[in-house]
Amino acid sequence: MTSLPGDSDSSGSAQRSDTAEAHIVCARCGIPAEDTQLTWTCSVENGTRHYFCDGCARANLRAIEGRLDSSWW
Repeated sequence: MTSLPGDSDSSGSAQRSDTAEAHIVCARCGIPAEDTQLTWTCSVENGTRHYFCDGCARANLRAIEGRLDSSWW
């Protein structure tokens, strides 16, 4: 994903340490991420990153594609 400097998506670092990845949990169901989860979805809502597991992302795909914040799901 690319973004311009100053965009809400550029608030995080492009590189992450392994310890940062270990603390990611699904914002919808709370399941913790094990290792690096390539199938998870990241959403930036009000300048804050939210991560969703593949199960929650699949269940709410239309809302995600419609760019609805997770509070609408």
